Amino acid sequence: MDYPTLETFLRIFSLQDHNTRIVLAGACAFGIAAGLIGAFLLLRKRSLLGDTLGHATLPGVAIGFLVAYAAGHDPRSFFPLALGATLSAVAGIGALALVRRFSRIKDDAALAIVLSVFFGFGIALLSAIQQLPGGFASGLEHLIYGSAATMTSADATFVIASSLGISLFCIALFKEFSLLCFDEAFARSSGWPATVLDILLMSLVVWATVAGIQTVGILLVVALLVIPPASARFWCDGMGPMAAVSAVSGGLSCLLGVFLSALFPKWPTGALIVLSAGSIFAASLVFGPTRGILIRSIRTRRAEKNLRREHLLRAVFECAELTEGSVPLADLLAKRPWTRQQMLAEIARLADRGLLTCPPGNDSVQFTATGLSEARRLVRNHRLWELYLIRHADVAPAHVDREADRIEHVLDRRIVEELEDILDQRSHERLVPSDPEKSQA
Repeated sequence: MDYPTLETFLRIFSLQDHNTRIVLAGACAFGIAAGLIGAFLLLRKRSLLGDTLGHATLPGVAIGFLVAYAAGHDPRSFFPLALGATLSAVAGIGALALVRRFSRIKDDAALAIVLSVFFGFGIALLSAIQQLPGGFASGLEHLIYGSAATMTSADATFVIASSLGISLFCIALFKEFSLLCFDEAFARSSGWPATVLDILLMSLVVWATVAGIQTVGILLVVALLVIPPASARFWCDGMGPMAAVSAVSGGLSCLLGVFLSALFPKWPTGALIVLSAGSIFAASLVFGPTRGILIRSIRTRRAEKNLRREHLLRAVFECAELTEGSVPLADLLAKRPWTRQQMLAEIARLADRGLLTCPPGNDSVQFTATGLSEARRLVRNHRLWELYLIRHADVAPAHVDREADRIEHVLDRRIVEELEDILDQRSHERLVPSDPEKSQA
């Protein structure tokens, strides 16, 4: 493999080559549009529709080639191929709708049927095209895997115009598409033309699929409709931010793929674009601030530490109700299923936080003023929930502690106030209710 020189690096990254500028503009415009429309597809749970439409365009491309060849025109020009791909994709949507309408086949099976039948038909037509004299079929296979490096100014203009149109439609109908994705039933009941919006959304997907044939090819166009929005889910929650991040991710994937393709001309541009998108997804999967593996691991560890802290404070408080002064370590070990080393480590951690103190030379612990206040709050919440379960959920007193332990750690102030109202526990004369298990025994 030939490695690029420093001169090649500088020439490519300074965009000195006219072809690089054309390919970069067309590919990035498509990446942004694909990421934007893909966000709606992902939330609509129709991500595989892009894959089906991509495969369904193959027979249309082949038919467009044959029609142009029979008419005496250049059969490899993009216009007849794009027109055939569009009509074929529309036929694919129609076939999918018919299968859903007149059979009990589920959506995933219907998508697989349409995908395989149309693609098989397209392969058969391509085999016939290969037999034509004159070598016209040379290079036609690039439409399957993409050939952005050979994009002409006319091709780039079409891709950019298509991408701009798709993006403008998505922005103009952002509220309507969002409502369709999140709650179609509510949209229909509110008078919105949900069916029309759905057809329009699918039409934009067809448009994006046809526009992406030149960039990443028939087989890989689904990648830019799925991977960027999937990556965006790890960075944000709201529909607006997600669509924006998805568009940026799609554009960045194409940017990286085009630069890599320029550095390594023998490598297919479409595949490099998809690999770039996959790399961004992998980074998002690990480092995403909303749902990334790293942040989830940190949150889990924090939650576990907080859970152990609350369990220990509650155990010390319940033991202190029975004995005055400090609480022996043996009593705490009887309360919690921890080893002695785990108990001592947790006590030391809470002592560092100023919640517990350990009298010297005495194998026991006792509260500080701050620790006692925090423990009272925790025990009160726990026992309020126990009372509620006993009185209103018919949970047996012997089982109520385990049930309450599952929910007490997420009780906020509003829920606690509602429990106080329901249980008539607003009185400040008794800060912590008595243990329901013992009072009900």
